[in-house]
Amino acid sequence: MDSFFQVIEERRSVKVYDPTVEIPREELLHLLETTGKAPSAWNLQHWNFLVFDSKEVQKRLLPIAFNQQQVLDASAVIAVLGDLEANRNVDPVFDPAVAKGEMTQEIKDVLKGQIDGAYTRPGYARDAAFSNASLAAMQLMLTAKAKGWDTCPIGGFDPGALAKEFNVSQRYIPIMLITVGKPLQEARKSDRLEPMNLIQWAE
Repeated sequence: MDSFFQVIEERRSVKVYDPTVEIPREELLHLLETTGKAPSAWNLQHWNFLVFDSKEVQKRLLPIAFNQQQVLDASAVIAVLGDLEANRNVDPVFDPAVAKGEMTQEIKDVLKGQIDGAYTRPGYARDAAFSNASLAAMQLMLTAKAKGWDTCPIGGFDPGALAKEFNVSQRYIPIMLITVGKPLQEARKSDRLEPMNLIQWAE
């Protein structure tokens, strides 16, 4: 458990990367498999990942990210996409549990009814895509740090241009970019607001 708190304390948003360092696809796959263990509403796993791990595709991404040099110099960039149709995951998520006897068909049907009801509410699909994909994004950054890689979340990019340039399905909405690599310059330690100023006790 000590190592977990060390990862939390040491994670910083690195913006200056060594452009000569490559990250193997096997390593990226392991990072993303671990990321996929993040929690999500009804376990629908409202995320998808678009991976940029060559300088050629990173150059195409660079203007979409307003020419932030870290996008080109990082070993890889992960676009975290939110699933606007995660309700379509009901069968692949729940059917294996039903087949193994870990869930009854009746319980699956109840959960499906809840999910179908939620996805009829205006704005729910988008809100769920953002909140749940963001859980995966944080898990990715912590996983990367635990494996010796630094990251930086980027909200400054053009989601529409990204979707058009890289043929992202309308099912997915770009949430953020995350750079992954080895630092040439250590990240500045950021100050934090006083926790007690951010906490309210419900009465």
